[in-house]
Amino acid sequence: MLLASVNLNKRLGATSARSRLASWLREHRVHAMLAQEPFKPVDRTPPTLPGFTFAGGDGHLAAWISENLAPPQVTSPKPWLLRIELDWLAVYQVHLNAYTAASRTAQLAELTVLAAAENDRPLLICGDFNLAPRPEDGLFGEETSSFTTETERGHLRSLIQTAGLTDTTADQPPAFTFERLVSNQLSRFRCDLALLSDHLTLATTVTADTSVRTGPQAFTDHSALLIDVPVTLDNAEPHDVLFSLNELISDGPTSSAKREYQPHKTAMSRQTPSPASQAVTRHLTGPLGVRSLLDHGCGRGADVAHYRSTGLDADGFDPHDAFGWPRPERTGFDLVTSAFVLNVLPDPWQRIQALKDAASFTRPGGHIVVVTRSAEEIAKAAADGGWTAHHDGFWSSKSKGTFQRGIDADEIIALARKAGLVPAADTPVLPLPGVCHTVLFKPQT
Repeated sequence: MLLASVNLNKRLGATSARSRLASWLREHRVHAMLAQEPFKPVDRTPPTLPGFTFAGGDGHLAAWISENLAPPQVTSPKPWLLRIELDWLAVYQVHLNAYTAASRTAQLAELTVLAAAENDRPLLICGDFNLAPRPEDGLFGEETSSFTTETERGHLRSLIQTAGLTDTTADQPPAFTFERLVSNQLSRFRCDLALLSDHLTLATTVTADTSVRTGPQAFTDHSALLIDVPVTLDNAEPHDVLFSLNELISDGPTSSAKREYQPHKTAMSRQTPSPASQAVTRHLTGPLGVRSLLDHGCGRGADVAHYRSTGLDADGFDPHDAFGWPRPERTGFDLVTSAFVLNVLPDPWQRIQALKDAASFTRPGGHIVVVTRSAEEIAKAAADGGWTAHHDGFWSSKSKGTFQRGIDADEIIALARKAGLVPAADTPVLPLPGVCHTVLFKPQT
């Protein structure tokens, strides 16, 4: 879905500016409008945006959602911060203090604490930060502006590092999002930012649109950020019916009911061990000195039987109760395998949680092997099968509730770092053509 983040400089109350904004939103097919300083006074009734529903906020920070989408949960943890729940993605919309560096520094410190409390949930922090992240991002005339202090930049770097974020518009040379004449000198800043969980950067596009402040249809003095995130929201329910048809229809083409994911339906019924499990025992367990092994997400357990047949102290776990592999009481396994689990989970947050859970069974100094279907394979299967796009992947079967995303090694590693895991050094490469795999290491501390 496409988000627009822009400082409207209190202009939404003007009919002409509101009309030009509405045209711009339609032209770009924006799904959610996140506005800083949208109108004044801050406690007035929010102006109507054609095609959108007001989701929450006030004249300092506000959010609108396309009228055909279910409104997200919007809360205001701080006067300068809105938290918006877009399914699995937490969005922080911010407007930091425009007047004092001390206030911005304190707000950045609070942001760092709040982001850490998300417990590695995928995160987007966007809005007007009122600072230049790097010296070259703020100029007064042709000289570096002194408006932003190094203390502020240090706190911003701490936020980015602590929360595992990427400054998505940090191009060289910088694209300034705000320009104004001050004392006959041009003041230029890249202050409208989109900080994104680093493992989402490959699936997200962020662009700055200067036409909203410089073109003939301009409606503000800041550039807008267009942020295309891999999130699929539910459709809005009609308000003029006595009951929802979705209570009666479980899988019709017009159904807007939230579908139940059923990843267990992707599990194969095997009579023989999988190629992945055979590669693990032939090429990995010996060199790593593995004696105990857990197959995490083992399905019906054919691979567990294979591991046991080779003399390993092996167990299995699958959260689908009908498969009959309950959660083991023991931990401290030398090796945990996760084969074709991450690619059937419908969002990055669930994948991180699955990796954290797998890591909880692994002894410090132990290893985890992750095997996934590749991005190339899934792209081909989706094209051949006419799969419907959903979040960052596809419904492989809407009626079954099964999802697939191709995940390459770099993405596995990015997700694994969120779970406290790192790539293992000097481990054999498994001969698994057509799929991706990574051997991970659980540090001692």
